[in-house]
Amino acid sequence: MKKLLLSVLVTGAVCGLSQAQIAFDPEIDTNWNPTTVILPPSPLQTQILFVGGYHKVQTTATYGNAAGEALAKQWHDFIGFTPDNSVSGDLGWVSVNHEMIIDNDSIGDGGGMTVFKVRRDPNTDSLIIVNQTLNDGRSGEFFAVDFVNTVGETGMNCGGISAPDGRIWTAEEWFRGNNASIYAGGNGVTDTSDFTINTNGDFPTFDNLTIRKNENFNYMVEIDPKEAVAIRKQYNWGRQPFEGGVIMKDNQTVYLGADATPGFFTKFVATTAGDFTQGITYVYKHDAATPDKWVAIDNADPNKMLNFSDEAVAAGATMFNRLEWLAAHDGKVYMTETGRANPANRWIGESNAGAVHAPHHFTRATAQSTHPDSSAYADYYGRVLVYDPANQTVVPYIEGGPDFATSPAINAYPDVHLSNPDGLNFFTVNNRDYMIICEDLNQTDYGSTPAGVTNRTCELFLLDMTIANPTPNDLVRIAIVPLGAEVTGAVATPDGKTILVNSQHPSSSNPFPYNNSLTLAITGWDRTTIGTEEEVKLESGFSIYPNPTTRMLNLSEKKDVAIYNNLGKRIRVYRDRTSIDVSDLASGTYFLQTEEGETLKFIVK
Repeated sequence: MKKLLLSVLVTGAVCGLSQAQIAFDPEIDTNWNPTTVILPPSPLQTQILFVGGYHKVQTTATYGNAAGEALAKQWHDFIGFTPDNSVSGDLGWVSVNHEMIIDNDSIGDGGGMTVFKVRRDPNTDSLIIVNQTLNDGRSGEFFAVDFVNTVGETGMNCGGISAPDGRIWTAEEWFRGNNASIYAGGNGVTDTSDFTINTNGDFPTFDNLTIRKNENFNYMVEIDPKEAVAIRKQYNWGRQPFEGGVIMKDNQTVYLGADATPGFFTKFVATTAGDFTQGITYVYKHDAATPDKWVAIDNADPNKMLNFSDEAVAAGATMFNRLEWLAAHDGKVYMTETGRANPANRWIGESNAGAVHAPHHFTRATAQSTHPDSSAYADYYGRVLVYDPANQTVVPYIEGGPDFATSPAINAYPDVHLSNPDGLNFFTVNNRDYMIICEDLNQTDYGSTPAGVTNRTCELFLLDMTIANPTPNDLVRIAIVPLGAEVTGAVATPDGKTILVNSQHPSSSNPFPYNNSLTLAITGWDRTTIGTEEEVKLESGFSIYPNPTTRMLNLSEKKDVAIYNNLGKRIRVYRDRTSIDVSDLASGTYFLQTEEGETLKFIVK
């Protein structure tokens, strides 16, 4: 496999040069009981920005209570970023979803969202939370988005959309079948009475329509992050357990995914660029008899939008196993199909009613000597899919795995295992594009973790987009989140220096603040490049990397080697090794000699 290396570009005089490339080891020894966020040994730095249940958010007057402040909700999921293009010098506004559903007299019942603004510290490159005063009079650093007084409560805010122009939508994944269920167990949304829609003319056929309260959830909802208020629920995109979406560069075409089994792939095309209140809503049907694989659903008919999944089944739409986040790259749409161990009992009814399985599920089922509708069909790890608008096909881009019927022991576990990709995004490092993949493990058996390990341990990966036909072996692990947490929300700041990421619902046994959901910054990417082993290979074909190193020195071939200090004294001998731990060596220059007598210099930092 092609080994990815990370290196950091250090400015300043180094041996008479104005710049020098210093490599560091990107690999993390998988820790099956992490209690903090773990990064590879590198100059990358983490900074905790926002902690659920700890930081206080500024609230509006809600349910007859005066405006004030309250502890932020938990379960951080999606992160949206809206650049500040003014002359303020600030980077922009960060929008963080809260998937936790609780009733709260100050913030509002159901889910929620918090926004805050950041600027870059010119001396340290860290982020500074900007103190703001909003038009409604609220002042402070963190602000609860007002859903209650604008569009009604919100529910289980999971994924969302960061549009190219900085507009933000939050996805309401929480799907409930009746009013009573939204306050099940005495928690959630207290007011379970019917709801009358008022869209202020955005969607005339919905205005003054009275619906069950539970039917006012499960939409993409646009917010204004600058003023911390909701703008509209996109009733014209249909009611589904939404997770992700992406608005293409034309600012007119929207692709959407639903986190369900079956989940349907949908599209909205605006009549006018930038105006998402008017246009046509479609559902994807890969086996349509016509060249166009998109079936229009009348989005002016409230009944069809309120029962969108029923309409999709009636149209014979293509079924997926939990579509979550979507992101665009080079005109194509990439989406995570998170997977579910045994999907048959969830989609067999829709299958019998006329909906069709995505072709790759038939391929997988055939390899398992079964059928997608059989209880024997397993889809443990999920995958990343790619949709090509040119030919309207959806195919796997990178499969989760590798597959295991029985979990291997820790000492036999693969270096990289991809389980249940969820969050998805792209960012650029020194003119090279990378996919960011966030994990959300569905299970800890069947190889998702090693044998005997029952801790849910999720990882953040990078994938070089120049790699053709990628596999999990091509992934570079860049972070592990604390025990129990899902890693999600990864998004880069516009200046390319920082990735923002969430650690969601960690174990309460972790030390503070890692026992709370939190939003953190990983900074230093502007000084980082990522290359391949071939780029550091010597003329002989044998190489060692990274060089310099802080811990592991890797050999491109298994060899007997010896290490000498800079005085020529032999200090170590190793047999049949492909890697050497040099973390206990003092910083300085050393030499590695192979059994053939070839000598290579390396530096321990």
